[in-house]
Amino acid sequence: MSEELCLMTATELATHIRARRLSCTEVMQAHIERIERLNAQVNALVTCIPERALSIARSYDEALAHETAPSSQEAPLYGLPVAHKDLTETRGLRTTYGSPIFADYVPAFDALIVERLKRAGAITVGKTNTPEFGAGSQTFNAVFGATRNPYDLDKTCGGSSGGSAVALACRMLPLADGSDMGGSLRNPASFCNIVGFRTTPGRVPVWPDLAPYMPLSVVGPMARTVSDVALMLSAIAGPDPRAPLSLDEPGASFREPLASDLHGLRIAWAPDLGGLPVEPEVATIFAAQRPIFESLGCLVEDAHPDLSDADEIFLTLRAMHFELSLGNLLEEHRAQMKDTVIWNIEAGQQLRGPAIGQALRKHSQLLAHMRAFFNRYDAMVLPVSQVPPFPIEQPYVTEINGVPMQNYIEWMRSCYWISVTGQPALAIPGGFTSTGLPVGLQIVGRPRDERLVLRLGYAFEQATGYYRQQPTMV
Repeated sequence: MSEELCLMTATELATHIRARRLSCTEVMQAHIERIERLNAQVNALVTCIPERALSIARSYDEALAHETAPSSQEAPLYGLPVAHKDLTETRGLRTTYGSPIFADYVPAFDALIVERLKRAGAITVGKTNTPEFGAGSQTFNAVFGATRNPYDLDKTCGGSSGGSAVALACRMLPLADGSDMGGSLRNPASFCNIVGFRTTPGRVPVWPDLAPYMPLSVVGPMARTVSDVALMLSAIAGPDPRAPLSLDEPGASFREPLASDLHGLRIAWAPDLGGLPVEPEVATIFAAQRPIFESLGCLVEDAHPDLSDADEIFLTLRAMHFELSLGNLLEEHRAQMKDTVIWNIEAGQQLRGPAIGQALRKHSQLLAHMRAFFNRYDAMVLPVSQVPPFPIEQPYVTEINGVPMQNYIEWMRSCYWISVTGQPALAIPGGFTSTGLPVGLQIVGRPRDERLVLRLGYAFEQATGYYRQQPTMV
């Protein structure tokens, strides 16, 4: 029975708990047992609090028994285990940011997303591994080591929300949170056959945030199915006065059914987003998914927007962010920082006003172009990553299909070019390589149109069933 509980979706577990067919305690115990059995092989969860989680689960069961528990509308995630990315502050629970500098840091506060998950009834089990300061799409650091891909322990799980993705893929958790600047929700979802949603900036408000008016980085939901992602989004979306860009719409609206008629929707099919190098096997797997959308009634045609300035925009804004958030640590702690983090900070320190101004002007022009493009299309579909999962010993991809990469993040342009558009992007399971490695598909919607993206993702998921394929190790 314990194994069966871990295979249930978050939506199923929440329904059974409310109907008193399952207790919060037995759900928590089942997932803790699975963590104890599998985590040592993959290193997904790095700080665990099983006894505290069980104690909370027992108190939740008592509240249900005495009919004092909050309603399902108030607490839609009641009794569900969850873990938080180790970039996300958790009150009284170690938060290292994947850095030796903060190896013993214990915050005195919860980040806003943690506050909301707790308020929604989710129970924290621990923290998930991340690369140092979230830099790079390969999850390893000097504090906890590397997180391995459960579909092949010799491969990376991606990053930077790699620990969350692996914990979900191993069925150690039904839900986890992540964050995304250049693909950190989407790339590990692609590499681990789960779902990650980079929503419109402000859809899920961010606090604390050193750059509250700079909408490049977002936090968001990760799960094994689109329905579970929507359920989690319903609990973490909605306005907050601490986040000036937060959108007014309440999160509860994302609990509406996802099944819908998609006939006539216009889909821009972008296999290489206008010329990006893509590994042949990824391209073949992606091409095979086009008939699925056509069978759903969508009108699919080859098209892509002009994103030729996206590199300059992203690299400039990213450098600004790194200097802003980490620049004050560089002088004192350089010896404790990995080279790629130092490179990003120093790139920010070298920026001057004209370069920043040019990037911001080009950003404005890009956003205008995207609005015009999405007047013609309802959504765009492209690969999440240009490569399949690569060896765990390799820090980052240095070439794609014979094309050399110029820096440690360039191989993720299929994600970070989308980041600068500010549009919602859902990563969902999209097939497998000949050796059984997952390949993800990315659905990009119009600004603030998370619902259509979820509907499309749900329909594709139900038509293909890729999400049902588990790692053999579980």
